[in-house]
Amino acid sequence: MKRRFTEDSWRKEPWFRSLCSAFLACKTHEEMENFLRDVSTLSEMQALSERLEVARLLSQGLSYRQVAAKTGASTTTVTRVANFLENGEGGYRKVLKAHRHHRMIQTAPSETPSTSEHPEKKSSPLQKYLQR
Repeated sequence: MKRRFTEDSWRKEPWFRSLCSAFLACKTHEEMENFLRDVSTLSEMQALSERLEVARLLSQGLSYRQVAAKTGASTTTVTRVANFLENGEGGYRKVLKAHRHHRMIQTAPSETPSTSEHPEKKSSPLQKYLQR
């Protein structure tokens, strides 16, 4: 029978814990790239990359429709990512803060919403949540 993770037990699953350990064993960016390529399909890597980009754009205050248009992600995916940003385990928030701090995710100036373009725009609840 195929093993299924559940919301109550996914952290305790030996296969999941082993996967986490494998990620942590990667010491360099290249090792991580090679591991991800070996363990996942191109479609899976694209889906994970897309979700992180969706989270990044949402955290910058873009609307769901803007994010969907920029990334090509479905509005269902954008909504799901937004839900995890606000109600998830904090993984997106932690990674996005680390990326901002270390400047690992770089955006072209035209991609970042400017306050001069939208002077009346205030921080969204999601942006405030991510700043915690």
